[in-house]
Amino acid sequence: MMRISGGARVAGVLGRPIAHSLSPLIHNAWIEAAGLDAVYVPLSPAPGGLKGLLEACRGGLVAGFNVTVPFKEEALAAADTVSERARRAGAANLVVFADGSIIADSTDGVGILAALAEQAPGLDVQRTSAVVVGAGGAGRSAAAALLEAGASEVRLVNRTRERATKVASALGDRVGVFGWEAMAEALDGAGVVVNATTLGLAGGEPLSLDLAPAAADAVVLDMVYRPLETPLLAAAAASGRRPVDGLAMLIGQARPSFEALFGLPAPTSVDVRALALAMLGGTA
Repeated sequence: MMRISGGARVAGVLGRPIAHSLSPLIHNAWIEAAGLDAVYVPLSPAPGGLKGLLEACRGGLVAGFNVTVPFKEEALAAADTVSERARRAGAANLVVFADGSIIADSTDGVGILAALAEQAPGLDVQRTSAVVVGAGGAGRSAAAALLEAGASEVRLVNRTRERATKVASALGDRVGVFGWEAMAEALDGAGVVVNATTLGLAGGEPLSLDLAPAAADAVVLDMVYRPLETPLLAAAAASGRRPVDGLAMLIGQARPSFEALFGLPAPTSVDVRALALAMLGGTA
């Protein structure tokens, strides 16, 4: 049982909406397994309220926050110090408070590569053509991580071409930009496909892709984890391609976040995936 004292170390996750987040479940399970006097809480700042919240926390009220949609780019802009990987990602999913400063980082790329390594262990990202659908903070993080891992090119597909072009300019000449109408062209021969949008989220619009142009052994990662098997991942499995779920990515990015927030590695003695699956009602 977790025991929280008046001196507990406090951290959390910021997003809007936030009720769906599995991050509190994962981090609090690790806190309990590690025997820490700490707690990890979900918070949902009002639109425009993130900067004020972060400024108020400079004095040591909390250790830091994970940051999710729609605040990742705003969190980056509010920081005093930005890590190189957050700069390349153009967004922050982690802010830590130290000595009165706001430090921004991104562990999303770590999460993407960890998920690929776990669920598609034979994949060699080097010299692979990758497609990233979505040019928001998550999409840019994915593109940056794949480039750093050695992908020969990243084809960025976005409804708004201007935004994708801005990301490509920031990441270099190995990033190509494709409009939504050129999806088939972007997918042609691709070895990795990543959905970095919210399309496919339970109750929302699905992401309907014809994966036929992609490589026959392509790996398809969907950042959405509610439902665990999205329509995109179901289509990938049905076509013989390898699906990688968003829960693996979530846990992969949470591990370095936990260490940054609480000062020690995430315990391996608790199966947080099993806990998350139980909450999701899944078995995979």
